[in-house]
Amino acid sequence: MQLYNNLSAKERAELIAQAGKDRLTLSFYAYAKIGNPETFRNHLFLTWNELDVLGRIYVAHEGINAQLSVPADNFEAFKAHLDSISFLANVRLNIAIEHDNFAFLKLKIKVRDKIVADGLNDDTFDVTDIGVHVNAERFNELIEDENTILVDMRNHYESEIGHFKNAVTPDVDTFRESLDIIEEDLKDHKEDKNLVMYCTGGIRCEKASAYYKHKGFKNVFQLEGGIINYVRQINEKGLENKFIGKNFVFDQRRAERISDDVIAHCHQCGAPADLHTNCANDACHLLFIQCEACKEKMDNCCSTTCMEVHHLPYEEQKELRKGQGNSNDIFKKGRADHLYYKKDLRNIFEHFESPKS
Repeated sequence: MQLYNNLSAKERAELIAQAGKDRLTLSFYAYAKIGNPETFRNHLFLTWNELDVLGRIYVAHEGINAQLSVPADNFEAFKAHLDSISFLANVRLNIAIEHDNFAFLKLKIKVRDKIVADGLNDDTFDVTDIGVHVNAERFNELIEDENTILVDMRNHYESEIGHFKNAVTPDVDTFRESLDIIEEDLKDHKEDKNLVMYCTGGIRCEKASAYYKHKGFKNVFQLEGGIINYVRQINEKGLENKFIGKNFVFDQRRAERISDDVIAHCHQCGAPADLHTNCANDACHLLFIQCEACKEKMDNCCSTTCMEVHHLPYEEQKELRKGQGNSNDIFKKGRADHLYYKKDLRNIFEHFESPKS
């Protein structure tokens, strides 16, 4: 019984190319009590592997968080399987705006303590007492209200390339960091302001809204389905788009372009750019923004040191890495002392008392 991947990413990419079939990229989440996450995980793998589903899925006692791709001609069978599971019947599927057959190259279903690393003790508050879900039309109205504070619940490297107009974009590396920072900086506005939140697909706001209501915020709202669902709604209904730049996504595509605006800059030279890349030096692998000129000049590396290593024969690179472990940068997102033009997003709450421009 196959319960794990038995093909490399390269082998899977070759199979996808040979199949020549269009694949749909999508995501969904659901909070639900799962008694045995390991058994549920294995059930999903057996079924989805047969349907050639690929992606990154987290299962925990509190529910499921899934980002995946499925062959277009298997979508109905995939949807039927979801509907056969009680808490996933008619679950909202966030279908990507831009599809890429190679968005995911493996099926990875992992059992975790939580489906989002929030650092919260869920026993201390009612996680089901969430904020008001709003659609794109209502969201557009709310964020123009002078009594609204709009907060981006994503991380710095996500909001750097795209965000909603007038949004507060916390300079944080993780979701768990943002929770206490936002509460502290908004403590004087718990009753007199609308706290409106958004994230990529909605899952981070789901937990955050319950947490902030527990902390005493009276008017808490969250964008239903996140940025992905927002873009689909404005396109379908002809609404004004208030998102500028790109929406960062956690697959091989890295981002979906929402507007023509390029609001970020190359971390190496400062030129307008919003394309994330990983340093070509496998011992570094730092994620950063690099323009085409620097990409060519630096051979897709983040520094001259990494470029020198990258140009060594592969066996010499392996020898250098022996016993060294991973570089501290390998898990970082756009943070390193040598990236001189990394945008500084600190002091983000200073404009609260200023009128909106």
